[in-house]
Amino acid sequence: MHDLDHNEDRPRGTYDFPFEFHHLDSTHPRYVMSYHWHVEYELIRILEGTLTVTLDEKSFTAVPGDVIFVHSGILHSGIPENCIYQCLVFDGNVFLKHNSVCAGYMQKIIHQEIMVYHHFTEKYPEILHTVNHIFDAIWKKGSGYELIVLGQFYHFFGLVFSNHYYLDSVAKARRDYKRILQLKQVLEFIEHNYASPLTLQQLSSSVSMSPKYFCRFFSEMTHQTPMDYLNRQRIEQACYQLSTTDDSITEIAYRNGFNDLSYFIRTFKKYKGITPGKYKRA
Repeated sequence: MHDLDHNEDRPRGTYDFPFEFHHLDSTHPRYVMSYHWHVEYELIRILEGTLTVTLDEKSFTAVPGDVIFVHSGILHSGIPENCIYQCLVFDGNVFLKHNSVCAGYMQKIIHQEIMVYHHFTEKYPEILHTVNHIFDAIWKKGSGYELIVLGQFYHFFGLVFSNHYYLDSVAKARRDYKRILQLKQVLEFIEHNYASPLTLQQLSSSVSMSPKYFCRFFSEMTHQTPMDYLNRQRIEQACYQLSTTDDSITEIAYRNGFNDLSYFIRTFKKYKGITPGKYKRA
């Protein structure tokens, strides 16, 4: 989930066990969940603090104990506040391989005939209990944890269907669908060009909008300006490289679209609250 690719297209886990787990706190270089999407599904559980989540254009705040279910292809982001959270990204097709009876249910989800509820709170104790078993098993990786994860996932989906914790899929309004596609398009443009000296004109042209209309559109969709978003992406990339390479701060700054080291340091402190040297490997 946190490879910083907006359209994440890479293997999850292994072929036989396609589940990828992440534990994130404020020390993690990819703590803020930037806008992205992937063909896999995702479960998120909140351990501490709050996580303000946006799914397509709808936002809500999750608190400790809550569970979030993200459908395939949904554009999503998360802004943590004093938060510790965990994510589990998985390939839904794994549930089609072994049992034709269960596969019939899963196909309804994969074909988007239904949409599983996206936010489970304390009102859904059975769901929370089951999802906690999933996360605890894959976090601790004890003997036989794969069996627990698969078994509890079947239990989770069984609860969803038996209790009707889903919506019959309602097609998005044409305007809403177009806006989401346009946002995905500009995010992909930023992903491929963030290291270049991008201008507002170039960003707006990538989706055939005027700069004025584009700024309004982008702010409505993401609750931040285009240039703020671009700088945050550059800082997230730089943060990861600072923590995983021995390259100098100057090299990393210039590699990620900053042509002034002092501006890079100021921007880094703005978004991270510390100097970039704090992320350098010992």
